[in-house]
Amino acid sequence: HELKGKMKENIEANKELGLLSKQLATIMLDCPVKFHEKDYELNHPDLEKTNEIFKELEFRRIAESLPQIFKSHPEVQGANQKINPIPSRKIQPSANQQFDLFSIPNENTSEEIIDSGYKTTQNTSHVYQYINSPLSRKLFIKKLVEQKSVSFHIETIGANAFEINIIGISFSYEKEKGYFISLPEDKNKTQEILEELRPFFENKAIEKVGHDIKHTIKILNNYSINVNGNLFDTMIAHYLLNPDMRHDLNVLAETYLNYQPASLESIIGKNGKNQLLLREIDLEKIADYAVEIADLMFQLKEIFEKDLEKNKLTKLYTEIEIPLLRVLASMELEGIRMDAEFLNSLSEKLVEDIQNLEHTIYKEAAVEFNLASPKQLGDVLFEHLKLAAKPKKTKTGQYATGEEILSKLASEHQIVREILEWRSLVKLKNTYVDALPNEINKKTGRIHTTYSQAVASTGRLSSINPNLQNIPIRTERGRQVRKAFVPRNENYTLVAADYSQIELRIIAALSNDESMIESFKRGEDIHAATAAKVFNVPLNEVTREQRSEAKAVNFGIIYGQGPFTLAQQLNKSRSDARELIDNYYKSFPKLKQYIANQVDLARDNGYVETILGRRRYLKDINSHNSIVRAGDERNAVNAPIQGSAADIIKIAMIKIETLLRQGNYKSKMLLQVHDELVFDMHKDEITILKPLIIKEMEHAFEFSVPLTVDLGEGQNWLEAH
Repeated sequence: HELKGKMKENIEANKELGLLSKQLATIMLDCPVKFHEKDYELNHPDLEKTNEIFKELEFRRIAESLPQIFKSHPEVQGANQKINPIPSRKIQPSANQQFDLFSIPNENTSEEIIDSGYKTTQNTSHVYQYINSPLSRKLFIKKLVEQKSVSFHIETIGANAFEINIIGISFSYEKEKGYFISLPEDKNKTQEILEELRPFFENKAIEKVGHDIKHTIKILNNYSINVNGNLFDTMIAHYLLNPDMRHDLNVLAETYLNYQPASLESIIGKNGKNQLLLREIDLEKIADYAVEIADLMFQLKEIFEKDLEKNKLTKLYTEIEIPLLRVLASMELEGIRMDAEFLNSLSEKLVEDIQNLEHTIYKEAAVEFNLASPKQLGDVLFEHLKLAAKPKKTKTGQYATGEEILSKLASEHQIVREILEWRSLVKLKNTYVDALPNEINKKTGRIHTTYSQAVASTGRLSSINPNLQNIPIRTERGRQVRKAFVPRNENYTLVAADYSQIELRIIAALSNDESMIESFKRGEDIHAATAAKVFNVPLNEVTREQRSEAKAVNFGIIYGQGPFTLAQQLNKSRSDARELIDNYYKSFPKLKQYIANQVDLARDNGYVETILGRRRYLKDINSHNSIVRAGDERNAVNAPIQGSAADIIKIAMIKIETLLRQGNYKSKMLLQVHDELVFDMHKDEITILKPLIIKEMEHAFEFSVPLTVDLGEGQNWLEAH
């Protein structure tokens, strides 16, 4: 067939790629490999061991189907291995059923469907009781307050802790047993029932067990109910035990209890017009669903408590993560006031600047086009303006116009610099300036972010709805967004306290490098001091360029940068970057030894630890794939440093919150952004609290290297920072 038009152009332009693709897709039949057919016969696996691996990797469907495969093919069963049959059911085939080679059979398949093999309420004995009268409730609560440890789950409508509607509360203090108390839609009547439960929630002698219990604390705060006593959070416990795995309750129940909980869909139906509201469901059904959750949390607690002890994580859990949970709940409930009018005026200014940039770009290009279209932008830059001799293309055949590509052209072409500026302003407007006002809570007039302790595997906190840890700081225009974060009123000011170069101080202490430690003790500019050693010049003769290069290497070492990345960052040749790294390691030999030791430690143990024993598991540290292995080698160095920094600021947060509560201060801690804490501080308390905050932060953990804190104040976050 004769090719025409665009297809012909694409094939001719990508001739080399086409030939390479053919070569890669061709199966070689003449490889010098010894082949013994016997070696490739399918043998029966050790199902117990494979099941353990599948559970660890969350391959639940494979774990279900593998025994059935070998049951269906007895010719591959081992002589001495017996397979326990798995129950199955027949499904009628559809008229024109087509099978997917890689799928698990579903309800439309003509093959046998394998039952999951998990325990459920359908095949497990249990006693779940619905407490549905004032008298039975009174008798139950009398029994409840006699318990030492109780798991509880609040079933709600909605996710916003400030606007939530409680359907009911389930409780469990014995395996496979539980109770449910329903709550009416009327908030006043709900308050009356919660008052009956106050002796349980506020009893300090009863341990409370939950899953994401911080959210529960926030819900009950709406009803002026405190959750006192020791807490056990199954989500956080599992996060410490296995930070890289998912932590939702269903996964934990399947993995650790071999139990498959009922889904919410099984109660209310699938999405669509026939889906019911929770208030429309029979309370007996809701009771079973909610009590099952409390029951599973109670069972998981018993497993995780032992695992924490076995892995020497109990102290980290009880002294850091659980106290921090309460601190974060207080911060989230407090929120931070936003100046919406300022954001609106900033948005209007950005619209004007964006439009002016568009006109300038169109004028320089001598053509109008859609700047937001990568295809149109690529055609203008590389066909119309011909800015590159051999421009890169994407898999779809259009010109690549990503930031990395354009950044390389920016120094030579004014129009490219303007396009990058246009993109940054559009992103700033859409992602922050226009989005933040929509996050302001109508009841409080503040933004209430949610912090998660169980997301980042390094131990750092993450922030969502909205993500306040991502507020721009690198550009002048981006920093303007911080002006919108303001104190609650004229009697308050914002105070920002920021650890200075905490990660470099940690690596100096952990590596025990005397030269680096002494530089920090003398209060020297660490990047200038590094440059003086690396370039062998007196400290007072270090140039700005030398300091900049030393700074890049200092931080590059923490994040495992090699010569290639450093060369790109500093716009140097790879050989020059390699020489810079070599000189750095010669200047700080103990640092190099520490990095090598960390990698060896990870290879031996399969994990590395922070100063408080927080573990980062590195399953690919001994991988035969060099690229995959290199990633975990970088993590072996970076995780203890980043994680230790996270540990330190968590300690500081707990100490400062305790100080503020015990002193009955009006000032509040509002935000945590990695190494920075932001406070809404009453002006009458500034003189007292400033030195106390600095003291608690600088002495949160004692190192051979002093920790230092920079503290500022102002009428908005930008001024304070």
